[in-house]
Amino acid sequence: MSEQEEFKHEELLDKMGEKLGFTPCILETLGEVDSKFLKKYGLCNHKLLSDGALPAKMKILMALAVVASKQCERCTVVQMQSALNNGATKEEIMETMDVIFITSGAPAVAACRDALKLLK
Repeated sequence: MSEQEEFKHEELLDKMGEKLGFTPCILETLGEVDSKFLKKYGLCNHKLLSDGALPAKMKILMALAVVASKQCERCTVVQMQSALNNGATKEEIMETMDVIFITSGAPAVAACRDALKLLK
């Protein structure tokens, strides 16, 4: 990777980290492996983490429900951290957990085990 690509990669990681409130390790790894892929990921993250017709917080709670339905435990932790960093309240998160249970069942709720520890 050239110095210019390295700078863009670091700048993109910084921007995503600012919006999330932290930088997930997978983003650092993606940047090291393929900075072009990281750029694509950054465009998606921008759409998710920016207010539009729906506020970013709501979109992140929706993302939490989706990753829980896929039973990706690490993903639920990342989305939970992002939700909290974007102002989601315990009540909003627990209502999202209701939606997760109703739409995806107990296995999806179980995938949130570590993510829910962040509410303590």
